[in-house]
Amino acid sequence: MSKSHQELRKIAGQLIMIRFPGTTLDAATADFIRENGIRGVCLFRGNMTDSEQLGKLTADLRAAMGPDALIAIDQEGGAVVRSTWVPAPPAAMGLGAADDTELAHRTGAAVARAVKALGFNWNFAPVLDLNNNPHNPVIAERSFGAEPKRAAELAMAWMAGSHSEGVACCVKHFPGHGDTHVDSHRDLPTVNKPLEQLEAFEFAPFKMAAPQAPAMMTAHIVYPSIDPDNPATMSPAILDKLLRKHWQYRGVIITDGMDMHAIAGRYGVGNAAVRALTAGADMVMALGTTETQNETLDAIAKALAEGALTEEQVQERLDRLSALARAYPCKPRSYKEDAADRDIMAEGWRRSLTARGNPQRPAKGSKVRLIARQDVVSDGVSEAGVPASTVATTLGKLFDVELITFADADTFDWNALPQDGAFTILASTSRLRYGDNARSNWKPDLHLALWNPYQALDISAPALMTYGFAAPALDAVNAWLSGALEAQGRCPVPGFA
Repeated sequence: MSKSHQELRKIAGQLIMIRFPGTTLDAATADFIRENGIRGVCLFRGNMTDSEQLGKLTADLRAAMGPDALIAIDQEGGAVVRSTWVPAPPAAMGLGAADDTELAHRTGAAVARAVKALGFNWNFAPVLDLNNNPHNPVIAERSFGAEPKRAAELAMAWMAGSHSEGVACCVKHFPGHGDTHVDSHRDLPTVNKPLEQLEAFEFAPFKMAAPQAPAMMTAHIVYPSIDPDNPATMSPAILDKLLRKHWQYRGVIITDGMDMHAIAGRYGVGNAAVRALTAGADMVMALGTTETQNETLDAIAKALAEGALTEEQVQERLDRLSALARAYPCKPRSYKEDAADRDIMAEGWRRSLTARGNPQRPAKGSKVRLIARQDVVSDGVSEAGVPASTVATTLGKLFDVELITFADADTFDWNALPQDGAFTILASTSRLRYGDNARSNWKPDLHLALWNPYQALDISAPALMTYGFAAPALDAVNAWLSGALEAQGRCPVPGFA
């Protein structure tokens, strides 16, 4: 292309999505957006305090980016939500446990109403990964289940609800992150299965959803049976040959965060961005820092100048992105449905509640010893879990609660607890699976698995699984403990019968 480097950077800017720190759009970031033609921004928990602040921030972003702005959020449900004060959606696996597409549709619509009112027009949800690996460190309850057809039906109902309220969905993580034991935020996973198995399982929900999904997010995972040399994010065989040509997918392909160690640590952000775009991606999620975003812009501009990305390829990508922005314009709506939407979410949490091993209720007003982690830090993908004190306060509405916390599950001595006959409840408030110490020695009367349902497999005790720790999940637990609610959910992954 016979354009200046800055002109080429402005084209490149339309092909990347950025993030930035803080709760206001500072002058330097606004200038960076305008000077480089940035049309995509993803906001995270650190960008948000309340509706008034966030509404102003997204309005300022629209003013800087123009009418084709794409302002994105990860508002999946469960532990992966960024706006934590709006009605709290149940996790995908919770909706899988409830097994009701109509409920999934209403939930997706309610999520969209809230985020649309805050100024977003793109939600990086729902997750189409099939979680058949109990040791997956990053998907777990974010998946609708392990049966391809039913998981896809529930996810598509959720997506249709979102689209009915004017918020575009982006299904993820194509072509499937469920059967991994490595988090791609930290390293590069491999799913080493024959193509026939991938087509029957991992690929199936994405193929089913492709005609309706306006966007797909790529997985930073190597699938050797298709492309042994490149993760899906940078694989022409997967993005162009399989998704575009074989499946005839017409929507937007966006990469997962290119700052993730699976990519940035191995390939470098600029090189990886160019490889993703030439492989078939339409937009690169250049989260990182201003420094790495500039590196990405320069690398794409150089690829444009040298013809590694042709004008025709670029125009196809720009057209798809513009079509997405125009089909789902970034125009906030009023939000008067808060109370009604909280009822929808509470219904989902109640109907997802799942019992394992015939759990028994302690007598009302009896002494209960509650055991829980001291810390509830974020794992970088999800929000921080529920504090032990909050669980204790909730249970304290029904029982005389003594709270004991532990710092390290691998060293906590369960046998040192008083042997006084108190009903003992373990509340699991992190995503981490338990190790040998807990598996061998911990013997609660009841296990409240308030996040990762697979933790219920680690502890030899009857369990109640919520698939998340939001306030309505704790309300559902209390309703069960009081006898006002039965746990009717059925965990939609193997191993819980």
